[in-house]
Amino acid sequence: MTGVKICGIRDVQTMELCTRLKVDWVGFVFCETSPRFVTADQASRLHQSVASTKENGPLRVGLFVKADDGLIEHVLQAVPLDILQIYDTADRALEIQSRFGRPVWRACGIASRSDLPTDPKLSGYVIEAPKQPQDCRPGGLGRTFDWSLTQNWTPPSFWMLAGGLTPRNVQNAIQESQSPAVDVSSGVESSPGCKSAELIEKFVANARKGLDLTSNLS
Repeated sequence: MTGVKICGIRDVQTMELCTRLKVDWVGFVFCETSPRFVTADQASRLHQSVASTKENGPLRVGLFVKADDGLIEHVLQAVPLDILQIYDTADRALEIQSRFGRPVWRACGIASRSDLPTDPKLSGYVIEAPKQPQDCRPGGLGRTFDWSLTQNWTPPSFWMLAGGLTPRNVQNAIQESQSPAVDVSSGVESSPGCKSAELIEKFVANARKGLDLTSNLS
């Protein structure tokens, strides 16, 4: 079954919904320029609101943009994140993975097949559209890319598809990209930063009708 991550969680009701729907991961955004930004204390309250084992609740992913060690350490003192999603250079992502002893997924903007990552040392990758000069943040912009670029790609480690996914296009995205998992944020919102329960339910249902391309969603 295709893995599902709902990113940009900001309220307990959405945490509870994601748990009931048995989504694989929920994402907390620690980037102040995002409408989905939460503080470490807010994320801690969300974390504590529902179970956090793989059998009983979604794994927690923390999203950081060019964050220094101090910020990551501050967040981890409040929230026992399972995975760190990093917007930064490959070297910095590896440094963070080594420093904090947690799986790191590096977000990669893809414009051509040559942009696809090849380094197996990182735990995973989030593959999405590339950042444009006018963008004020690297992700959560609702922008897609050519999903066929990942067809027949041999990934170096686990990966998931992100960027511009919605309940309407997620099945097609899974089939075209051959992605084992999908990550959605703005595509299940009624307005920036405000998640829609109806859209989340539809997204999860449609994603799980997609191709089953993985047996290990680590």
